[in-house]
Amino acid sequence: MTSQTTLTKEGGPSEIPGQPNSPEGLKAGLKNRHLSMIAIGGVIGAGLFVGSSSGIAAAGPAILVSYALVGMLVVFVMRMLGEMAAASPNSGSFSAYADRALGRWAGFSIGWLYWFFWVVVLAVEATAGAEILEGWIPAVPQWGWALIVMVVLTATNLVSVSSYGEFEFWFAGIKVVAIGAFVVIGLLAVFGVLPGSDNPGAGFSHLTDAGGFMPNGAGAILAGVLLVVFSFMGSEIVTLAAGESENPRRAVTKATNSVIWRVGFFYLGSIFVVLTLLPWNDKSITDKGSYVAALDSIGIAHAGQIMNVIILTAVLSCLNSGLYTASRMAFSLGERGDAPKAFAKANAKGVPTAAILASVVFGFVAVYFNYAFKDTVFLFLLNSSGAVALFVWLVICFTQLRMRGILLREAPEKLTVKMWLFPYLTWATAAMIVFVLGYMVYDDANRQVALLSIAVAAVVLAVALVRQKFFPQPAARAAATAEEREQAPVSGA
Repeated sequence: MTSQTTLTKEGGPSEIPGQPNSPEGLKAGLKNRHLSMIAIGGVIGAGLFVGSSSGIAAAGPAILVSYALVGMLVVFVMRMLGEMAAASPNSGSFSAYADRALGRWAGFSIGWLYWFFWVVVLAVEATAGAEILEGWIPAVPQWGWALIVMVVLTATNLVSVSSYGEFEFWFAGIKVVAIGAFVVIGLLAVFGVLPGSDNPGAGFSHLTDAGGFMPNGAGAILAGVLLVVFSFMGSEIVTLAAGESENPRRAVTKATNSVIWRVGFFYLGSIFVVLTLLPWNDKSITDKGSYVAALDSIGIAHAGQIMNVIILTAVLSCLNSGLYTASRMAFSLGERGDAPKAFAKANAKGVPTAAILASVVFGFVAVYFNYAFKDTVFLFLLNSSGAVALFVWLVICFTQLRMRGILLREAPEKLTVKMWLFPYLTWATAAMIVFVLGYMVYDDANRQVALLSIAVAAVVLAVALVRQKFFPQPAARAAATAEEREQAPVSGA
């Protein structure tokens, strides 16, 4: 049920060393309630709380369209990923599927890029959490808080996968309850039925009373897309975690089927509430942050500190999941011979200790760069990983086009989740992602991120192609994957 489990030609699982519950493999330590909350909370990143104000400032109420467009992309991509993950749950997720469907170069490239993305995120989130904690307890310097946060969450991940799941269950639970309460209380205030509210309760009039629904023009919607797209990264984590759960296929199917309402309620719902409580150009949105400004307009005392607690929870959740995700991707890469073999070894509790430590060491180095070389080395790391989310989604599209043919040939009964309107909607989704990447290159504010990310991806791809040429995979595996690629239809139909 992890990346060691593959499909045989008859469609059944073919187990090799390292499978879950074996001495050297991962353990099925995540309970169904863990996976359910990871699925719900995984799509809610700190970016939703912190970055939404800049999107509102750029596009006005039309930012709702930006969120809807990106949300639609996430729904489609998760449907494709869910199709593959439900058929063959795997701790390497899209990287392992790309390895099988497109070739070793694809699995190697996207796996390492994804690992790189999350270890940089570790530094970003550790610093963000440290800033909040230093504001509460200034006696401890910011770097000290960053160190404490990293050490605590590293220890959590090293204990067992169930301890990661338990921490994430509560972190995600706080985020879910907080946003749910925000939406309900906000809507009551919008319609003027919340007792004691300071908000005038203008209904939906704020969506159009400050220059119309698109005050900055239709083009601002695309600018908004670029600002919000990265706050959706993380929805795919549940497909990596499923390999260590009690019932992987059920968990993946449930998460895939619920992604529409999750995106709709948590993202569109909460932003809609902000935009109906306040005019989009209200200065408090950019000065205080969109959610704090909305709570202040209702008259909720200590709104800033309440949001700091929620943001800190989101930061710790992102850190916790980022370390887990990076380590499991490193584990999968090690298993496939694309990373040191030590990464593919787990202890008696099913914890890939070497993979976790390697990931956190790079994270610690990145944290140091963030303090010592913020405007040079760390800025490069940040910019060069900025578009990885789009690369991952694009690879998932092309992988699913070929994996559908492989699954239909080998195990059609495992296609319990299917991408809608295949292959047309898959191709349309890929085209939309390419368009967003192209627009990033065109846009002055995002050009450097796009070009640096593409350059780093090109370097990793070149390494992958050289490895494939001069360090071929074992004969048995090469024969199997070659046969798969031969029989898989080029069109994916």
